[in-house]
Amino acid sequence: MQDSKEEIHFDDVLDVLADVQRRSLLLSLLEHNPQGDTPIVVPGSSEDSDAVEQPVSMHHVHLPKLADYGFIEWNREHHQVTKGPNFDEIRPLLELLTDHEDELPDWWL
Repeated sequence: MQDSKEEIHFDDVLDVLADVQRRSLLLSLLEHNPQGDTPIVVPGSSEDSDAVEQPVSMHHVHLPKLADYGFIEWNREHHQVTKGPNFDEIRPLLELLTDHEDELPDWWL
């Protein structure tokens, strides 16, 4: 993983986008109002069968990985996420995905 001060490589971006939970979070930040920079609250549970696994993997795998790459800043105490210093490095690919989401298979998100 990368220190947020190091250069981000395409393989890093693909690694980050390899999981649907990470993609969903990054897309939420992309759609979020950049002027307000109000944090997104990370959900603690859901109604589906992954109600326990999703929050655990989010807090122990996905959020740390995104923070290590500098794509997010994660306030663990308040369970809030904002765009990190390297978010603009991944923004063009996220925008490309959302601009062409109707052409992508259903499984991408």
